[in-house]
Amino acid sequence: MSSGKPGPFLRQQMVLERPPPVKTTGFSGILRARLFGSVTNTLITIICALLIWVCLIPAIRFLLVDAAWTGGDRQACLAENVGRMMGACWPFIQSKIGQLVYGFYPEPYRWRANLTFILAAALLLPLLMPKLPAKGLNATLFFLAFPFVAYFLLHGGGLDGFAVTWSTAWLTGLNDSIGGVGQRLATAGEVTALVGPILFLAGKLILLISFAISYLLRPLVWLRDLIQTSGIPAWTDLVLTAVLVSAVMFVLGGRSHARRFLIVSLVTFAGIGLVIAIMGLDRGGLPAVDTRLWGGLLLTLVVSVTGIVVSMPVGIVLALGRRSALPLIRIFSVAFIEIWRGVPLITVLFLASYMLPLFVPTGFTMDGLMRVLIGISLFAGAYQAEVIRGGLQAIPRGQAEAAHALGLSWWKTNALVVLPQALRHVIPGIVNSFIGMFKDTSLVSIVALFDLLGSLRASFSDPLWATPSTVFTGFAFTGLIYFGFCFGMSRYSLFTEKRLNAHRRT
Repeated sequence: MSSGKPGPFLRQQMVLERPPPVKTTGFSGILRARLFGSVTNTLITIICALLIWVCLIPAIRFLLVDAAWTGGDRQACLAENVGRMMGACWPFIQSKIGQLVYGFYPEPYRWRANLTFILAAALLLPLLMPKLPAKGLNATLFFLAFPFVAYFLLHGGGLDGFAVTWSTAWLTGLNDSIGGVGQRLATAGEVTALVGPILFLAGKLILLISFAISYLLRPLVWLRDLIQTSGIPAWTDLVLTAVLVSAVMFVLGGRSHARRFLIVSLVTFAGIGLVIAIMGLDRGGLPAVDTRLWGGLLLTLVVSVTGIVVSMPVGIVLALGRRSALPLIRIFSVAFIEIWRGVPLITVLFLASYMLPLFVPTGFTMDGLMRVLIGISLFAGAYQAEVIRGGLQAIPRGQAEAAHALGLSWWKTNALVVLPQALRHVIPGIVNSFIGMFKDTSLVSIVALFDLLGSLRASFSDPLWATPSTVFTGFAFTGLIYFGFCFGMSRYSLFTEKRLNAHRRT
């Protein structure tokens, strides 16, 4: 008997043949799949081709085809002498290339800037290649040793009064300022009725701290006076400081790390002595070049690289501080980030140039370029903090809990578990901030520093090269330089992102 359920379906006709798959390999296959795969893609391809024809072809004609390549003055770039349409005036760039690269840096000393470029490239390129060994040593040389060598190369001068004299003046001046604040608070507490006792006690506590700092600074002051009066070379205080730090590291390292610390100390002393001997820092060093003469691409790289390097640790500290459980640290981090992000960079540069000297101790002078570097670094650090905080929020809470369960401290948890994963997530945002900072260095011309664009605008005032195409040629040349650096950072960020996320590929 039939159960009443329908039987299996049996097709009575053959299935129709399917069309052959579209070829996606080879030149024709790639064109069909990526450019002409549908009506919409075909229309977009045609529109983009028209835009390229309208924009790119005239640019190529201006920069290459109709351009003037040789000449000694404006006559070589005028249209009637070229005999064709107005093109780029490349003799102008050839004539002003020194000003565009070095600014007003004295020409006899430009070898120092070239040597700085060579050292930077020799240390940075191996650091960017993942397969090369000795990354720790390379990073130490680039981030710690190279800034001091570059400073003495570019600025010149020696170690006379550089270490103990300046550091002691800074510390003692800062301590005097702290003591003055405590004295004013104590005085205000004596005449205030409501919160007088609190202000009085706070002032006395600050005075006690200032007295303790003064007591700790006495050996340093004594060493400074000894160096100034006995004729001992001023750079010896730097070596003595390095010896003291190395001795402390040697003692705290224990037997397991004693040999490594000893080798590191010997290599460090040998390196310091070699640099001092080669550059003659104990004999006055190289002739000094005021930072107001720096300019061009040199100043752009100094400001941007310093801002990039300093903003990263500042951003990490602020991002961790904003997530801290301590209210005081969290409130300070939030206030710092919001204030610096809510102020334009031009305002920051003005404040750093004209108001920052009001907050330093009496008798301590700060170079104009140093003020700009501090302002840009803190400004960029506030933006980096929010980018890094986004990466920290992307890490599940279980990662930190598992690290704590294994006995790791808060510092090791963040340094070894949380931060590496967070930074890997926000590589595009970090590099985007780096690119924006590199281009924003052109704003330093507001405070009378001539970067690449500032030097270019200054070169336009030369009547010897006053032609209709000079301005367009200059901006095209600087635009290519900016594009080269920014495109290089963008491509390297993609390479780093793919390499660090290789384990996620399917």
